[in-house]
Amino acid sequence: MAVAENALRKWEKVREFALGMPGATEEFPWGESVAKVNKKVFVFLGVDDGSYPLGVTVKLKDEAAHAHALTCPGAEPAGYGLGRSGWVRLPLEPQGAPAPDLLCDWVEESYRTIAPKRLIAELDAR
Repeated sequence: MAVAENALRKWEKVREFALGMPGATEEFPWGESVAKVNKKVFVFLGVDDGSYPLGVTVKLKDEAAHAHALTCPGAEPAGYGLGRSGWVRLPLEPQGAPAPDLLCDWVEESYRTIAPKRLIAELDAR
């Protein structure tokens, strides 16, 4: 149970961080939580009801970050062809799963890839 609780704490921290980005909103297409900016998804948060293992999916354009993310236990290019565009699914439960701070760094990178320049400027001004 401790593993699931730890994963849920990570998930909650990442969700809170994502929704704190300038202009971020949460929507629930397909019954899953996503964080959007300018009507575009920048992080898929999945579900937190226990019906599916906790994880997040982010878009990593930076080659080093993308390669690093794929070395995490259970990480894989996202399905539905999104992996070809740099999207990586990161499970939160396996031993050695990324720490919340690293996940938040990746969420910010994903946000910067998707967000309009004016919101990135607002983020940089914080």
